[in-house]
Amino acid sequence: MFIHVPLPVPTHPHEVESPPALSEKNQTLYDCVLEHFSTEDYALPDIDQALTVDEKFWLSYECLLRYLRATNWNPNTAIKRLEDTLKWRREFGIYDKITPEYLEPEAANGKGFLFSYDAHGRPAVHVNPSKLSAEESPRTIQFVIWMLERAVDLMGLGVETLAVLADYANNTGNPSFGMVRTVLDIIQTHYPERLGLALVAHLPWLLNTFFKLMMPFMDPYTRQKFVFNPVINENGLFRTTADAEAWSADSALRVFEPDQLIQEGWNGSQPFVYSHAVYWEALVKLCEERRSSMFAAWNRIGGKVGTREWDVKVAVRDEAMNTQVDAEMVPAEDGQFQS
Repeated sequence: MFIHVPLPVPTHPHEVESPPALSEKNQTLYDCVLEHFSTEDYALPDIDQALTVDEKFWLSYECLLRYLRATNWNPNTAIKRLEDTLKWRREFGIYDKITPEYLEPEAANGKGFLFSYDAHGRPAVHVNPSKLSAEESPRTIQFVIWMLERAVDLMGLGVETLAVLADYANNTGNPSFGMVRTVLDIIQTHYPERLGLALVAHLPWLLNTFFKLMMPFMDPYTRQKFVFNPVINENGLFRTTADAEAWSADSALRVFEPDQLIQEGWNGSQPFVYSHAVYWEALVKLCEERRSSMFAAWNRIGGKVGTREWDVKVAVRDEAMNTQVDAEMVPAEDGQFQS
């Protein structure tokens, strides 16, 4: 029996630790960035417009820290990059143009989909290079970025990065070089520290040149995230043969467990088959419901710049757990509560 919908966001309430406090020096640098965006009369440079509610939600504690780390803790540079990204997000249409309705034709052939999560809880974006256009396509680029945004929606408690799984099995071509370079530039510029891992499986030697040409356009942080031809066996997915051979049930060497891998191409236990008529509606609903829950929690907490994603996700998790408990306590026909 096949499944056609993405897996739910994993919950690990006893395994995730809250982020550590910043050092005194880094806290001062963070406060400088936070104060800049928190002033009542703040307006985006050049366009002289106040921040929208969506933009304030995006400017979380963790977001500010990602940009600070990406700029080697230079607050002025971090502020400039954040403002550039805020303007880019408006121009690119993150909040209004690239909607599920507009992008659905791009998704129909299953060229990219979200399904499972790696051993660190990172949502995995599956990419089928053979279904990507050999020519640069603006809407394909928009679709890739939309999928990245949906991966952010599905990041659980303590998760800030995503994984990419590209399967080159039975594929002898590459997508447009210009398109890949454009997507890479967007990710490195406007999504710092969001790529956790990129696994490229079944890459034939004939296509090595494509990636060799791409490497100079990757910064060192991005380059080290790529793993080519990882090891896939009955125990799951591993970065290297050495990791696979050294793995044991209590080790952390495994990147994906078998039940988080699809059968086709990845030797997993999940009989997932992309069926657009079923999958697309399910993904859109899953992401919209989770994003709505996080936005509601953010508002309850205070709804301001610098709110912690951690606190928002804890509130969402606790609300879901309470809802589940309430559902389990529905009285039976004899008046007794079921447990």
